[in-house]
Amino acid sequence: HPCQSGKPHLRRKKLLNQSFAQNKTFCAFSLCQFIFKDYFCSILKKTCNYQTSIIMESEKSFIALIEESIKKNWDADALTDYKGATLQYKDVARKIEKIHIILEESGVKKGDKIAVCGRNSSHWGVTFLSVVTYGAVIVPILHEFKPDQVHPIVNHSEAKLLFVGDVVWENLDESAMPNLEGILLMNDFTLLVSRSEKLNHARENLNALFGQKYPRNFRKEHISYHKDSSEEMLVLNYTSGTTSFSKGVMLPSRALWSNVEFGKEKLGKALKAGDKIVSMLPMAH
Repeated sequence: HPCQSGKPHLRRKKLLNQSFAQNKTFCAFSLCQFIFKDYFCSILKKTCNYQTSIIMESEKSFIALIEESIKKNWDADALTDYKGATLQYKDVARKIEKIHIILEESGVKKGDKIAVCGRNSSHWGVTFLSVVTYGAVIVPILHEFKPDQVHPIVNHSEAKLLFVGDVVWENLDESAMPNLEGILLMNDFTLLVSRSEKLNHARENLNALFGQKYPRNFRKEHISYHKDSSEEMLVLNYTSGTTSFSKGVMLPSRALWSNVEFGKEKLGKALKAGDKIVSMLPMAH
């Protein structure tokens, strides 16, 4: 392959003939290296860049961060409500697994939309983590929204299920959300509305299904969450609608991962494991 002017491939051939005459043990590898040095270097560089890209992408997994954190901090406190109960990481993991069972048994597939609407609470966090780690798309809805704002978002997002807080539920009208297969209460998974026999079965037999799946107790070794890609949509987040109707913003895994990394970089030296952090802003915002 001529790579320069002056037909260098002919000069190389001449040099090769001289080399063979002087040294008959000229090895095949050296011959190939001599001829295709530039080609090999180019291929090697591309291969290294490709492998590095794969490693970097595999490291940018938001769900992997969640799984690692739960396993690493199994017996530590994770979420707590003000003047309320505290959930340890292992408690969060159990609740996540139970929601996974509900989703799987009711026919929810990877990529399906699951909406959540309620005030800040540990249960809101559990619901968010459960949906994302299952491989479905979470649709957070601001609890301050009026019913005539919540209903269109649920319908537009094509959500299959809706998890709600008790206060929010008091004002909603299930008939205005006809495509939902079910509505569940966030704090204890109470089935408020069901339009699916599969969902009925899953909720009625939840504890039995959990026991069948983990007959000898649920342990951190059992945790194996959905493997997300960097461009995979994890969150369909609707704007507050200050200037017009709410608009859905599709957030990929890498966006959540980068937020976590930013927080670790900026707060890592100021915080240590076990420190408490207060969440004041609406978690759905």
